[in-house]
Amino acid sequence: MNMVYEKILVAIDGSEEAEWAFKKAINIAKRNSAQLILCNIIDSREVTVSTYGLYADSTFIEHAEKAAKELLETYQQTAKEQGIEQVKAIIKFGSPKTKISKEVAPYCQADLIVCGATGMNAVERILVGSVSENILRYASCDVLVVRTPKEE
Repeated sequence: MNMVYEKILVAIDGSEEAEWAFKKAINIAKRNSAQLILCNIIDSREVTVSTYGLYADSTFIEHAEKAAKELLETYQQTAKEQGIEQVKAIIKFGSPKTKISKEVAPYCQADLIVCGATGMNAVERILVGSVSENILRYASCDVLVVRTPKEE
């Protein structure tokens, strides 16, 4: 059994929880000399207000993809500044609940997925469960769910 993580997938959605997950993933990647894979799933099923604050219209995908690319570029730069040599970014379309664990992680051969306990889409979480719940349920590798520190 390999006790070292080699490929760490981090779910990035722009939330505070994802920011904390990213910070923890950097530390784990440093300790393991691992590759860091940053992933943003654009939920193209959104029909009203998107994660990126835009109204869904004919240019929704274009705006969402541009925002995701900018977000991931910022995280890539930060990871490199923190000493992570191998950083990759992936943008996919679909449901984050299934894409991360069933498609992206196997494709990248990730041996650890790091995600925030809650993300940007509170309405969906209330109705059908959280993304992190689904990642835990369906991932074939280790999963670390990160919570933001509570202020006292």
